[in-house]
Amino acid sequence: MTVTTSLLCPDAFLSPLEIDAVVTRALAEDLGRAGDVTSIATVPEDTRARAVVMARKAGVIAGLPFVAAAFLKLDPHIKIEAHTRDGANVAARTALMTVNGSARAVLSAERVGLNILGRLSGIATATHEFVRRVKGTKLRICCTRKTTPGLRALEKYAVRCGGGFNHRFGLDDAILIKDNHIAVAGGIRAVLERAQACAGHLVKIEIEVDTLEQLREVVAVGIADAVLLDNMDSDTMRQAVEIAGGRFTLEASGGIELDRIAEIAATGVDYASSGWITHSAPNLDVGLDIEM
Repeated sequence: MTVTTSLLCPDAFLSPLEIDAVVTRALAEDLGRAGDVTSIATVPEDTRARAVVMARKAGVIAGLPFVAAAFLKLDPHIKIEAHTRDGANVAARTALMTVNGSARAVLSAERVGLNILGRLSGIATATHEFVRRVKGTKLRICCTRKTTPGLRALEKYAVRCGGGFNHRFGLDDAILIKDNHIAVAGGIRAVLERAQACAGHLVKIEIEVDTLEQLREVVAVGIADAVLLDNMDSDTMRQAVEIAGGRFTLEASGGIELDRIAEIAATGVDYASSGWITHSAPNLDVGLDIEM
């Protein structure tokens, strides 16, 4: 479906297989065993409809490929005219897409498409605001694994649409040593040496520290590629930057929200990872209006 993938944000690729899988699963959840009984009962089979997908509030758009895929799944012959693409920063009352086709298909796919579009656009909009507030600094905004189960690839895609960066996608693509790993393994040196012995040459090793004393121990061991500064205040972060001395990437994490982000950027850390942008970002208000 060329029209689907062409709507993707140019800087944030997402597999067309993921688009198809998510839309198929969402439509199956909504249509159940008997389909859209309301539309079948009230709309003649050959009725056609023209509809406009609209951003009712200003924001950054993410999710249009899913909207298109939902309509196409129910009516392969539907006509879709895109007025923008994912990653666009739009004003309120902006028309995003016009569709012409089976009225039943439009009505049946509407909620699935809008649910995904509103959710992902909300994440993209929240990410964009974080990025805006640290413009001119070196700080990069990242997401975390605090995502909706089953929707991680989508939500991380939305972060990219908003100008952010992705942290690891799962437990299998990077080594991130947390406080509980340190406790079980017997300390910072022991856990880092074990990680180094197992890691391939393309696998990064990051370790979480809660105190400057732990950071100094990490520096002394000299194995980590990155250090996560967990729940540190800004003054402590500034001291951490001095102690690290550029030896590895520093990431701020824990309670990273909008009201602190500019202050965090000023400390000199490299990244700030926020779970808020995926687990608590408000939906962007989007809608579909029939124009028959």
